[in-house]
Amino acid sequence: MKVLVVGSGGREHALARKFNQSPSVSKVYVAPGNDGMKQDAELVPVDALNFEVLAQFVKDQEIDLTFVGPEQPLAEGIVDYFENVGLVAFGPSKKAAQIEGSKSFAKEIMTKYNIPTASYETFTEVAPAVAYIREMGAPIVVKADGLAAGKGVIVAETEEQAIEAVEDMIGNQMFGDSSSKVVIEQFLDGEEFSYMSFVHKGQIYPMVIAQDHKRAYDGDTGPNTGGMGSYSPVPQISDAVVQRAYDEVVVPTVKAMEAEGAPFTGILYAGLILTEDGPKVIEFNARFGDPETQVVLPRMESDFGEFMQALMNEEPYELRWTDEAVLGVVVAAEGYPGDVEKGNPLPDLTAAIESNVEVYYAGAQEKDGVLVGNGGRILLLNGRGKDLKEAHQNVYNEIAKYNWDHFFYRKDIGWRTFNK
Repeated sequence: MKVLVVGSGGREHALARKFNQSPSVSKVYVAPGNDGMKQDAELVPVDALNFEVLAQFVKDQEIDLTFVGPEQPLAEGIVDYFENVGLVAFGPSKKAAQIEGSKSFAKEIMTKYNIPTASYETFTEVAPAVAYIREMGAPIVVKADGLAAGKGVIVAETEEQAIEAVEDMIGNQMFGDSSSKVVIEQFLDGEEFSYMSFVHKGQIYPMVIAQDHKRAYDGDTGPNTGGMGSYSPVPQISDAVVQRAYDEVVVPTVKAMEAEGAPFTGILYAGLILTEDGPKVIEFNARFGDPETQVVLPRMESDFGEFMQALMNEEPYELRWTDEAVLGVVVAAEGYPGDVEKGNPLPDLTAAIESNVEVYYAGAQEKDGVLVGNGGRILLLNGRGKDLKEAHQNVYNEIAKYNWDHFFYRKDIGWRTFNK
């Protein structure tokens, strides 16, 4: 089969590589991709939101499956567009993608169908939101209702921080229309984990779980980012808890979406937290997480292309996963998640790849034959091992060999599991 992956980040690089490794896949394209992906896929210089041109390319190249990576094209209806012109795209419809595109929509679904989550209220004006914060106290969580590239969540330690977040989002339109409405919710304390599942027509194939690190700096300090690293498995989350999350969150959510007339196809990402009352939902995404994809997909032993064909054809398939541990570290441009410098040269990582450390590029561009930084998160390196300690050692030993001037990375990915 021929496959097109839509998107340009590290997540899409991981998808492209996994398809490229599949004996059942003959050709992988990525649109638009980035220059760091060239060894794994052919780049197609078409924007992920240019549905008409993408669809024509798929027809011209006789591509069998389009796999949509990022949230924006999903929220804007790429799957509906492709299906209307007779093409196969994997991902949720525009209506189903609201589970990520609108925090209030997701909360309403969870409340209606008794899916465990934090208590909350929704606001479109500053004054009542401030009154609610004063009433509830801190810590408290403020979320932009719409898409904000993983940066629309403020975990406020004080009431003042929460009020400032509300004023920024509603008052100053920090994220444009995405923050004209905010969800303010109870702060939940506990161990977080990412639980992703392949879903199609009621079939659910859960993946192995991962944990990511959202804060920019060591010790989980600094601003929230799109994610600075992740690892899988997550030893501090038991199999019994994962099973409970499947039974109490994943299955009811898939059934709820169907009941609401928005049946879900695609990657259902449940961002969960293990509280004293069991696992609860922090957020849903309608696509693979980034950087979780870069540590979860490498653990899949099955032929990815073959599995996707079986899933789309509603044929039974046994997904196999390795017991190996994978730990990934994001290298970001200085200044991320704020303003960053672009154009700084990246080290040549050929030796890292030869030493069995995988490199996934997110924000890289070729300039005069050299890859340079072209974004916030630039790349992720992952190490493998029989356990997380070995995976951690393998990747950090390798990272230390290179010069990362103008870039930074966290030195403590996985710390929660090592401190247990």
